[in-house]
Amino acid sequence: MPIMRTLGPGSLSSFMKAVLDIVWGLLLVVLAILGASLLYGVLAAFNPAMPFARLVLFEGLDPLQAWAVVLARLGTAVLFVGGVLTIVSSLRKIFATLKAGDPFHPDNVTRLRVVAVGLAWLELVRYAVWTLGALLPPQAAPDRPNLSLTAWFSILVVVVLAEVFREGARLRRESELTI
Repeated sequence: MPIMRTLGPGSLSSFMKAVLDIVWGLLLVVLAILGASLLYGVLAAFNPAMPFARLVLFEGLDPLQAWAVVLARLGTAVLFVGGVLTIVSSLRKIFATLKAGDPFHPDNVTRLRVVAVGLAWLELVRYAVWTLGALLPPQAAPDRPNLSLTAWFSILVVVVLAEVFREGARLRRESELTI
């Protein structure tokens, strides 16, 4: 039974690069839609005569409060999708080097650190949502998520991997200088 290669053209890493390219494109579309929705929401909040402006209702809230809730949720979604887009963008670049057969490319260290910061950003956005949710009326408040140890453990794993890649890049540089 043939084993699929993990590095180089036609490998698992080239398949993953293609998948990440598709996800990246879809995230750009989602971010554009969310951005347009956020802009429309800001305009509709102050002009109830706009089409669909009266569709945003929460029981017990006046229209301006309801729009404030919607805008807060759209803003949070923009921040979240922006964080995911940053992570996917860095992963695309990492997998491009894996596809080229160069896993210990020096730039991969920075890219892995960006992934770690992006993952931390997503967790911090989640915590900000529940903190700010306490200020919202009960009918509009988001559910309170739990503390995700898995997410923080994943962040630490990516930080360690970044250091492993840094050491691999250093060893590669040394071997290139060896005659």
